[in-house]
Amino acid sequence: MTQQAVLPGTTANGQQTTLGVMGGGQLGRMFVQAAQRMGYFTAVLDPDPASPAGLVSHYHVQADYLDEQALAQMMQRCAAITTEFENVPAGAMFTLGAHRPVAPSAQCLAIAQDRIREKAHFRACGVPTAPYAVITTAEQLAAVDEALLPGILKTAQLGYDGKGQVRVADRAGLAAAWEQLRGVPCVLERRLDLHGECSVIVARGWDGAMVTFPVQRNLHVAGILAMTEVFDGILPAQLAEQARTSACAIARELEYVGVLCVEFFVVADASAPGGSALLVNEIAP
Repeated sequence: MTQQAVLPGTTANGQQTTLGVMGGGQLGRMFVQAAQRMGYFTAVLDPDPASPAGLVSHYHVQADYLDEQALAQMMQRCAAITTEFENVPAGAMFTLGAHRPVAPSAQCLAIAQDRIREKAHFRACGVPTAPYAVITTAEQLAAVDEALLPGILKTAQLGYDGKGQVRVADRAGLAAAWEQLRGVPCVLERRLDLHGECSVIVARGWDGAMVTFPVQRNLHVAGILAMTEVFDGILPAQLAEQARTSACAIARELEYVGVLCVEFFVVADASAPGGSALLVNEIAP
């Protein structure tokens, strides 16, 4: 559908312009508060009665993300709708997107919430990833290249903050880990010699215009982000430019609209200038 600017204020039917958010966590709360400062009303769909965003929003639709009546309420009330995080069901966003401007699109969300599709997209963009193998069947498990061990087995979906990940040292450990993860589709990544992790936030509009925020360095504790630092020279200039260029390429090929975080591993590479190289890890709407 043709997109026009959705501005704050009173609509033709006397209602306040309302922006919708799928997901009511802390990121949704920040979106809600920013929108309210600009003069918008907000509506949040989240099943949690005490969701952080729902508590401060003008409207809170408390229901499952796929509840048809709840989705109808969001479409009726909202002029445009976004998502707080990547694990909102893509099907809900497809439904909403058929009737209202939705950004990012359901297709983008479907890629971001599936490691297999995500890595395929990175490769299509020409952005390097860690060496990996897709494991969805026992045959693929048995055919894993020895060069990927030791590695980390990650579920293709619903993995975050270290959840859905198992370190494996050998084939026996890999088989046990896949069984532990109940045989769901997974990605096996070779374990890397990490120098650190960094990310770039890129914003892209309907018109394709893009801007990037400064490169950030991310520090994790037990698999959970503990601190993000931003300062001049946080990465060598060549790596910082590569991170920005790669983030823009990923957003462009997705035809992404909205704000996207692209996360990278900084790995040891004796052949690279400065002894470090970048490998894209994942994206987060």
